[in-house]
Amino acid sequence: MPSFLDLGVPAPLATVLAESGKSEPFPIQRDTLPDSLAGRDLLGRGRTGSGKTIAFAIPLVARLTGQKARPGHPRGLVLAPTRELASQIAAVIAPLAQVAGLRVTTVFGGVSQRPQEDALRRGVDIVVACPGRLEDLMKQGVVHLDAVAVTVLDEADHMADLGFLPGVTRILSATPSGGQRLLFSATLDGGIDVLARRFLSRPVSHEVDEASVPVGDMTHRVLEIADADGKKDLVNALASGTGRRILFTRTKHQAKKLAKQLTASGIPAVDLHGNLSQGARERNLAAFSGDPADGGVRVLVATDVAARGVHVDGVDLVVHVDPPAEHKAYLHRSGRTARAGAAGTVVTVLLPEQRRDVKDLLRKARITVGIEQVSADARAVQDLVGERAAFVRPAPPQAPATRPAAKKKPSSAPRSAEGGRRSAPGAGNGAPASAGGANRRRRRPRSGQGAQGAGRPRG
Repeated sequence: MPSFLDLGVPAPLATVLAESGKSEPFPIQRDTLPDSLAGRDLLGRGRTGSGKTIAFAIPLVARLTGQKARPGHPRGLVLAPTRELASQIAAVIAPLAQVAGLRVTTVFGGVSQRPQEDALRRGVDIVVACPGRLEDLMKQGVVHLDAVAVTVLDEADHMADLGFLPGVTRILSATPSGGQRLLFSATLDGGIDVLARRFLSRPVSHEVDEASVPVGDMTHRVLEIADADGKKDLVNALASGTGRRILFTRTKHQAKKLAKQLTASGIPAVDLHGNLSQGARERNLAAFSGDPADGGVRVLVATDVAARGVHVDGVDLVVHVDPPAEHKAYLHRSGRTARAGAAGTVVTVLLPEQRRDVKDLLRKARITVGIEQVSADARAVQDLVGERAAFVRPAPPQAPATRPAAKKKPSSAPRSAEGGRRSAPGAGNGAPASAGGANRRRRRPRSGQGAQGAGRPRG
């Protein structure tokens, strides 16, 4: 088994990797690094958890070492589909960049752009960005891509699924045509082929065999429950163990609702979905990553925004509370567990009317597993959950802030700013009184007429 040094990785970068426990390259790193370090364009396919981030972080940093970027003109660019993935990519790159004397920043929406502007104007070497915010800053003249020497597209297929390809095309067109381009994706179909043909020059392709990816013992289970009430009890049971677990729902509303229900039932949970601000996302991920003894939680309820890019060690159970719409989403969700050699279990919960769709989903995902008919208290479920976590009393709801009682107005109407008197509350038809009303005799309008009819009493 070759080491990182054997593959041509500079010694300072190999040392950083070794210090973080990464001494042996994964297959996708072993296959791609000789070509990417040589400066060749590259098309790499590997599923989530295969080690793609380090596979492109090493050549990115190695290529940029020794030169500084001008303010507003980064030399390295990584495009990612989600904020979470961008943040985690930057966290992987940062220690490698630090030893090389390079600066890294993230650019994505959902947060104030001022800190991003300030970082770019001070000068950064590597930008890890989501396409939308990056295009905004390009249009504002805050960032220019004319000096980019290495461009990386990560999770390119997911960007295609999210409709980002037109923006990605415009961004790539703004980078120098002679720069190195590395495209990594879990699949290489659809619009990815178009991007590769247009922007990659004589690329080397590497497709990592799924069997060679270091997954641990991933066990798949499919549990059928009779009705919606039984499903609620079953999900509660699956969430109640002592290990970390991620529960996937289809919609943002369902994720928020389920996290609240679990917390109210003594199982602290946080949610992760597209409606949360970036600050809330980061707080919830930090809570899920934290030690429960120090205020962390064991349960994350998420939409597919967490299916890629969110890496938390020690997730031993993934639950498809709502089966996903297509098989790629199933595989990416499931990939949150059994990562880098660890063991994990994937459970799909289904109602009887979903049986046909789930069978089709599993067939496309090449997962062979039987359907178990269970109840929440079935022995199979108890064995799956294992030791139950202690009940955590939910914090009492905060009483809504009450407004101070309005002071009763004096019987005499106060004077207006113009010097007249305003009508007392409830007087007339509720229409505002005209200025100078103190010098006028109040008259009642004729029936069917407005203010212009005032002046003649009703007969």
